[in-house]
Amino acid sequence: MQIKRGAITGSLSDYLQSLVLKALLGSMKVLPFHIRLKLIGFFTARILSPLAGYGQRVKDNLELVCPDLPKSEVQRLMRRVPESAGKTLAEVYSGPAFKARAKQAKITGGGMDALEAAMNAGQGVILVSGHFGNYDVPRAVLSERGFNVGALYKPFTNPFFDPYYRKTIGAISTPIIPTKDRKSLVQMVRFLKSGGMLGMLIDVHRYGAPHLQFFGKRAATATSAADLALKHNLALVPVYGIRLDDYGHYELVVEPPIAHTNALDMTQALNDSLERQIRAHMDQYFWVHRRWKAETQAADQEK
Repeated sequence: MQIKRGAITGSLSDYLQSLVLKALLGSMKVLPFHIRLKLIGFFTARILSPLAGYGQRVKDNLELVCPDLPKSEVQRLMRRVPESAGKTLAEVYSGPAFKARAKQAKITGGGMDALEAAMNAGQGVILVSGHFGNYDVPRAVLSERGFNVGALYKPFTNPFFDPYYRKTIGAISTPIIPTKDRKSLVQMVRFLKSGGMLGMLIDVHRYGAPHLQFFGKRAATATSAADLALKHNLALVPVYGIRLDDYGHYELVVEPPIAHTNALDMTQALNDSLERQIRAHMDQYFWVHRRWKAETQAADQEK
């Protein structure tokens, strides 16, 4: 059954799901920030994760790329990884409360001078991160410090929930550019060429992408960030938001720009950078997603 609300048309199921999600995320805002994070983290780890099979995915990925990890550590990460993901969700949907805390983040990594030089020169920057820690911390911190920071995002398939999500993440900084068509690509390039800084996540399996190394295994990795940097002479900068506790204390890591060489080597350098951060904070990486499809598919073919 199709229903229409304003300019949006979708299924009744999508509409009802959107109402439930909005009510849940809206109601949590009445709670103190740290209680909010702990509650959503607990719900994700203890209720959602078992239902969705997240723990098994964490275990499978760890057994693939970290086979020597002690069983006790694997068990710990099976609980802590979904919990961390839930906390990230709670933070992002906390809007101003999250941003007010994130802007006080400790800044490390040695790359801030390069960002300031790019801003003063009116040069665009591609900020690259992964599904690690809270990847919206860089936007929150840098926008508060006067940088013009936007982000790419993958639209939700639910047409009623997507505008709400886009408005929510847009409260941190704009523009928020959907990754869906050529119009989005044009908007992205214009923003970068105008001196904007655009956040991208690199750790998603892309069919047809080169098989680069990530944790010593093959991972299909799009070179689009490096391609853009080379084509438009943009700085390519790894950035990370690390959660230090549940009270809104974060560390923003801004590393020096990746040297311009070729797209494959630059993208491998991004993978290596992300891996170093993950190894230092294993429970803050989203070990749930199927990052190593290239490795498992190749193993199947070799049987």
